[in-house]
This record gives sequence, structure tokens and C-alpha cells, in this order.
Amino acid sequence: MKGIADEPQYSVGLLEGGTALCDVIDNHIYEQTLSEKNAFFVADLGVIMRQHVRWRTRMAQIRPYYVVRCNSSPAVIEVLGALGTGFVCTNKSELELLQNHGIPSEDIIYSGVCKQVSQIKYAAKNGIDLLVCDNEAELRKISRCHPNAKLLLQVSTEASNPDDEMSMTFGCSLKDCRHLLESAKELGVQVVGVRSHISSSCEDDQVYVHAISDARCVFDMGEEIGFNMKILDIGGGFSDSETQLELINSAVMSMVDLYFPPSTGVSIIAEPGSFFVSSAFTLAVNIISKEVVARDRQGQEHDDLSPNEEPEFQYYMNEGVYGSFASKLSETLITAPSVHKNTSLDAPVFSSSLWGPSGDDLDQVVEHCLLPELNIGDWLMFTHTGAYSLGQPLCTSTDSPPPPIYYVISSRDWFEMQDSGVTHEATLKNLSLVPYFLNSCQTEAALSVPA
Repeated sequence: MKGIADEPQYSVGLLEGGTALCDVIDNHIYEQTLSEKNAFFVADLGVIMRQHVRWRTRMAQIRPYYVVRCNSSPAVIEVLGALGTGFVCTNKSELELLQNHGIPSEDIIYSGVCKQVSQIKYAAKNGIDLLVCDNEAELRKISRCHPNAKLLLQVSTEASNPDDEMSMTFGCSLKDCRHLLESAKELGVQVVGVRSHISSSCEDDQVYVHAISDARCVFDMGEEIGFNMKILDIGGGFSDSETQLELINSAVMSMVDLYFPPSTGVSIIAEPGSFFVSSAFTLAVNIISKEVVARDRQGQEHDDLSPNEEPEFQYYMNEGVYGSFASKLSETLITAPSVHKNTSLDAPVFSSSLWGPSGDDLDQVVEHCLLPELNIGDWLMFTHTGAYSLGQPLCTSTDSPPPPIYYVISSRDWFEMQDSGVTHEATLKNLSLVPYFLNSCQTEAALSVPA
């Protein structure tokens, strides 16, 4: 168990007595309907725990290092810290966040393609020694500012889809590795392993096969030059798909057994992010405006629709791509939401598009989906919103703060976490569990923060 903050600034609702996640969402929607109708997240921490169990079952030989920039909310950091994961940071603010939550320095990797000198010095001062490096300029900065650093040499990997513009390659090429290793030796900087950069959109298990094969070549070079290399980081690219996890496990472990058997003493790690948090978060948003257009007249001036024209609805929400849907700007597909209101099974549905509040042409969240006709004030629920959705807004076109997060965990998940032995009784205190109460009308909830 890692030591974590003694005075948490949030609490976690303990769901008992048949209370379900949908009840929590219903109650917060009811509360918001009576006030400002702001968007909000509900996070089920039990999902993170179950994802960790899935990882231990399928990838038992590989220690996960969670990518902090994916979701840096405090409860996520504390739960994953209690479960024994490591962490990957890209900047000083993330390093400080982990240290504020008591994560040991030896469980932190400082990655980042181009590191500021001041941040390298911060890592050195705080004993964060495991750094990623992929070029000589970075190597020389590290040698000057952090001579005790232990480097993971980042090696570029072949993109699974070379035509995909988002499949950028990072890292040094295999042919450049020897020069970088020789330079590190001359500068007196330790190289302790290899890190493969694999895109989060990777769906080809053969990319991992090639990455591990290349890593073996780099290990051999390093050992010839005199380095004792003991860490293989196979990178990220893990969605929350069970099928993908099985495919990667099958491909990776056969290659690991071939090139890095236990006798080599090499530790295998990976960098899942979305895998742990995506399905744990649900985002509720409110419809703040709507427009009706004829499907065959979009972009044209027109009067009211005639009776025989099929309408298409454009709905505007109080969250968009400059806020909680920022991942849309990197071409991430946002799945269609569900509607939070009672509609009959035979209610007509219409072609609809969903937009953020900015009025910007880029602020389209969902290009097309089928929904019943909605009214201003209705609510939509987006599932799988835990990854890359909780950063600061990218613009200030509205004065609304980022959506609040309401954390919950079922009593069953909590006691299973306790019984599994992956946590510690101190976690109960640090996570500030409080019962989540529903009144007899099922309309109000109390999620109190301890004094």
C-alpha cells in the first residue's frame, strides 16, 4: 500500500441497499434541474478495481504504469496507487500531483518528448530517477541536470496503419540506437531499459511483436557497450476491450518468453491509461438550444419545413470539444448518448447532431445519431468518458467551471477490494467513504464531505 494524502478534498459515496449507479445519476440530474443544470461526471471506482483484476488475470507478468495525463482526478490516483500500479508523467504538475498523493518516487516514470531543464532538475531533486530519452539533445540535458538518472531508451515502432495521420512515430530508430547508447556511456548516464512508443489507437497486435523483437536488439547493443539493462516497457495502446487484451497478451507473452525469459531477470512493464478509467466515468450534459433543418436543405436559407419534409435536429449542449469532449479534436470517436427521459418504445427517432456551446464550426461532438425529439432542458448521458475528458477547458467562451465529479463505489466492490488483499485499511480513511442516502421519494441524495 502506498502512502496517500491524509486530508482528501472529496468523498466517495458507498452504495448500499440496492442503490445503483443510475440512481445516483437520477438524483444529481434532479438536483441540477432545480439549479443551474450544469454538466457533471459520475465515477464508479469499482470499475477501476475490476479493470485492475482483469489486468492481473490476463497480463500477470506485466506491471501496469498508469498514464496520468489520461485522467488525473485524485480518486483515480489514490485507488490505482493502493492497487500497486506505477505511474507515467509528462510534466512537473503531474509529478507534483503524484508526490502530493504519496506515490513513491521509484514508482514514477518521467516521460515527455522534450523536457524543460527546470523540470529535469525537479525530478533529480525529488528522487525521480527513471526518465525516458530518445535523442542526443535530451541525453545531454539529462546528463547535466540529473546525472543519477536511469534512462529508458525510447525506440520508434512501426505504425499499425501508415496511412493514419494520427499514428505519429516517436523515438529513435533502431539504427540510431547504438550511437545514442555510446553517447550515454561517454556522458556517464545509465541506460536501464527500452521503452516502445505505441499509439493509443493501435489495434494491431503485431506492432507489439515487432517492438519486442527490436527491444531485444537494443538490449544486445546495450550489453555490448556495458549497460545492465533490466526493464522492458512495451508502451501503451490498451483500450478497455477484453478481446484486444487477450490478443495483445497472446502476442506479447510468446515474444517475451522467446526474447526475455525469466532467466534474464528483465522486468516487463506497460502503460495502460484508457484501459483503467474510460468505462468508469459517465458524463451527463444538458440540452441548452436546438435547431430544426431539412435534411436536403442544410446550409441553405429556408422557411419553415413543409409537412412532407423530414426534419433533422441540431442540439447544443453545455459541454463541447473545448471542454469535456476535447478528445474529439484528436479524431476520437464519441459514441452516441442515451436520453435521460421516459420515451415510448415506438416513439419516432430523427437524424440528429450534437454540438458544444461555443458556436464554433469545430465544436461538433457527434456528427450523426438517431434520437427522439428533445427539448431544451433535457439530459443526455455519455458513457466511457473517463479518458482525456477532465482537463481544463481549452477556451473561456463560457464562465462555467469544469464539471464536478461524484465518486461512488458499491459496498460489494469495496469489500471485494478489501478481501482481495490489494489494498489496506488505511485506504478506507484516505478515500473518505460515506454512505450514499436516497430519501423515500428517490429524489435527493446526500454525498457529504467530511469536516
